[in-house]
Amino acid sequence: MSADAVTIAGGKPRRWQSRLSWPALIEIAVLVAAIVMGVATYFILDDSSTSQKLLSPGVAALLLLGNLLPVAALLVLIGRRVAKRRAARADAAGDGRLHVRLVAIFSLIASVPIVLTVIAASVMFQSVNQFWASSKAETAFNSTIALVEDAQGQFIDRWVAEARAMATDLGDNRNAYPVGTEVGHNYLARQTLYRNLSEAVLFTYEGKDGINVVDVVNPPNEKSFSERVTPQLLKLLSKQQNPAINRTPDTIWIVINVPDAPDLYLYIGTHVNATFINRQHLAASDLIKEYRTLQEHSHALQLKFNAALFAVAVLIIALTVWIALAVADRLVRPVNELVGAALRVSEGDLAVRVPEPRTRDEVGSLGTAFNVMTARLEAQTTALESRRALIEAVMSGVTAGVISIDSDRTVQLVNSSAVALLDSGGGDPVGRPLAALSAELDALLDSDTREAVIQVAAEREPRTLAVKITRDAAGQVLTFDDITQQLLDQRRAAWSDVARRIAHEIKNPLTPIQLAAERLQRRYGKQIEASDRTFQRLTETIVRQVGDLRRMVDEFSSFARMPKPVFREESLVDIGRQALFLHEVAHSNIHFSFEHQGNAVMLVCDRRQIGQALTNIVKNAVEAIEARDDEADGSVVMRLSEDAEHDSVTIEVADDGVGLPIERDRLVEPYMTTRSRGTGLGLAIVKKIVEEHLGTVTFTDREGGGTKVTMTFDRAMLAAIDTGDGSDADDARDRPLPALTRNRTP
Repeated sequence: MSADAVTIAGGKPRRWQSRLSWPALIEIAVLVAAIVMGVATYFILDDSSTSQKLLSPGVAALLLLGNLLPVAALLVLIGRRVAKRRAARADAAGDGRLHVRLVAIFSLIASVPIVLTVIAASVMFQSVNQFWASSKAETAFNSTIALVEDAQGQFIDRWVAEARAMATDLGDNRNAYPVGTEVGHNYLARQTLYRNLSEAVLFTYEGKDGINVVDVVNPPNEKSFSERVTPQLLKLLSKQQNPAINRTPDTIWIVINVPDAPDLYLYIGTHVNATFINRQHLAASDLIKEYRTLQEHSHALQLKFNAALFAVAVLIIALTVWIALAVADRLVRPVNELVGAALRVSEGDLAVRVPEPRTRDEVGSLGTAFNVMTARLEAQTTALESRRALIEAVMSGVTAGVISIDSDRTVQLVNSSAVALLDSGGGDPVGRPLAALSAELDALLDSDTREAVIQVAAEREPRTLAVKITRDAAGQVLTFDDITQQLLDQRRAAWSDVARRIAHEIKNPLTPIQLAAERLQRRYGKQIEASDRTFQRLTETIVRQVGDLRRMVDEFSSFARMPKPVFREESLVDIGRQALFLHEVAHSNIHFSFEHQGNAVMLVCDRRQIGQALTNIVKNAVEAIEARDDEADGSVVMRLSEDAEHDSVTIEVADDGVGLPIERDRLVEPYMTTRSRGTGLGLAIVKKIVEEHLGTVTFTDREGGGTKVTMTFDRAMLAAIDTGDGSDADDARDRPLPALTRNRTP
């Protein structure tokens, strides 16, 4: 069962609907309708053939329409399926919907007039066929034949009347114009002439003696006369008074008895011009025959005509569908090429071109315009990409952060330096609001200032940024530099100068003061009573305070004029042990541990300075533990690790003391201290020593409370300045530091 099966009442899926699409169901329905109509038509025609009754025009038209519509619809659906497969083979966009619609529209537009014409022709033919097979048509034909026969009868009756009149005249004037005499012959000739006769014969018939010709005018052919006038005919005339009549296509002859002369007969013949009457009579006879034939074959003719109409209509519709396919292919092919090319352009392929059009119609003009447009787009995009690559190369190469925003303060462009300075975290800043990247920069835009120095709260430590704002109608561009280290260096340089001056001004009088106090004690100490210890305490206080001041001056001197490091390959394990040992002896209540990988962790460094840095860090850790409110034992852990991938060495010192102060970004500044007796120079000296060794130092919170100080050194860089005597140390320190050593890492 498919997942998209349609459910009906009871929750049962329609499997047929999940397997067949609606077009397929319509095709099946049309095919079934065509079969049903064909079967119904067969039974109706079979019943009509049995009864030999013509189908009425309405029934015949309905049968034709009922069979033609499903077949036409099936042809259109087949054309639609063919168009869809052609579109699929051509990889047309939109599943070839335009192709299918054009084929369907063209097919329907052409099929509807064909169907209407066929139905109209069928109705007209059925009406005419039904009329000729009806009793009205038969009556009309019979009336026509009767009319022709009546006209022919009237024509013959005229000559019969002439024959009677001539026989009467001959009988009435037989005495005046005796038959067989010259006078009688002339009289017969005049009668023949006056009556437009072609021939006339007087003859007698006495039975046994046969026929005896008495007088003749224009004698007929003897053979034809003997064939026309026979004893049988004369015997029939003796029994009835009607004349004997016969005719050929061009001759009428009549035999009639002369009144008052029982044995005397008159034969007349005339050539008649009855072509029209004869032709009409023959035509009427032929028409009657054809009409009888038509009546006999009217049912078969009805079936054949409708079958021919159906076949011609189906053939024309099929041809129309094929033409629609060809026309749709011609119209849709360039459109599909344009759609496919447009889709490729939307995906970024500007090198796509459509084939050059072979016609100069609107579609061809559109293809030409599309090629010109994509060519220009490709050229402009290439230029923009080159410019963008140049801008990105320039922006990626500058150390300053650059952010471009639009009028809504949405980031449009940002370089890697800006991302690093603002610690934006994961994700692409482009498209995000500036406030999400830096609330401080966003707040700065609310003012009208163009340049400012602000502090941003980065994830690792606060930074001081010098910001410059450039405004235009499209948006604003912010350019900023991290001046945190610069300010720190400036303060350190200032404090170094102050320390040097303080050390110089204080150290000079310290020695005479100490010597004077010691001399006073030696000279006058014995003169004072032993019970009075005030003088001794005062002189001892002076000497002790001078010693404290001297140590402070020494620290000032160390910070102000730290000697150049002497780089040699040293064992960090030994240096770390010595730094811990000095405090293990003095602070037995604190647990010190040293974790390292083997005893051969070597580093090119100044042993004394690295030892001093570790000593200061451990000293701060001890003081942080002693500053806790509880009296529990503390712990200091030193870890030494190597990173073979980056060829670096890391030293970590972690304690469980009071932790870092709030202003942790100022820990390495000179004279910044949280201790009551601190000078604030210990971590500043550590920072300076680490920088002299091209390393980094970071201060982070220890998990579970306390502080973790991490120093990282690059072995490759330190090995490059290993001189053994420190002669090239200045050159090494003057070299530009890589980004890794200049950026602080947690």
